Amino acid sequence: MVRQEFVEVDGNQMEMLVAEPEGVGPHPAVVIAMHLPAHMGLKEDAFTIDLCERHAAAGFAVAVPYVFHRVPLELDMQQKRGELHDDLLMVDLSAAYAHLEALESVDNGRIGVLGHCLGGRIAWVAACRDSRYKVMLDFWGGNIKDGWGEGSPAALELIDGLGCPVAGFFGNDDPNPSPEDVNDTEEALKANGNEYEFHRYDDAGHAFMDFTREERFSENATRDAWEKSIAFLDKHLK
Repeated sequence: MVRQEFVEVDGNQMEMLVAEPEGVGPHPAVVIAMHLPAHMGLKEDAFTIDLCERHAAAGFAVAVPYVFHRVPLELDMQQKRGELHDDLLMVDLSAAYAHLEALESVDNGRIGVLGHCLGGRIAWVAACRDSRYKVMLDFWGGNIKDGWGEGSPAALELIDGLGCPVAGFFGNDDPNPSPEDVNDTEEALKANGNEYEFHRYDDAGHAFMDFTREERFSENATRDAWEKSIAFLDKHLK
């Protein structure tokens, strides 16, 4: 069952969704970086709830931090996105990591990070900047060539710090990340010597797994991505 909790981060009460598998464990775990459409709150977003439930059912404890806790809730989605800073995002994800570490059911040596959309980019930055993550999965994370916040390098430029296996899932009709962006990311992973696998889907664009957005949802691509992503997590965390 998915539960809503609040943890203090930088003087704010940050919302976090947490889910644990059945049984005593110790279980592997994943920090899930939120996607942008959940900007009004994680508990209100059906896609995020589904991610928590599916990963818990597959045997992974989950923590999802709400990274917009520093800005007014009434700002629109793009205004909120514009206020993000990579340094502060790492504070939020570190808080989620610490929350998982404190759970008796979690094996602290088997924690990964993943995300969709906004969260895919955040997961990339987190894995590059925090060597504790054992695996990273990027689902259509855009803006990989940008740094967020004054003085922040482009996410792709952080790759020297990326020491874990990587899986990526992308729609070939997506403008951000474009197929060219995905090619450049793949070349960077090859040059860095990372173990990785990329899966690209024809007739699929951005957010192709988000069942709440009928105009974007691709059932076939979603089914394949779920199977491959859970298999990747099983391989590297179980």
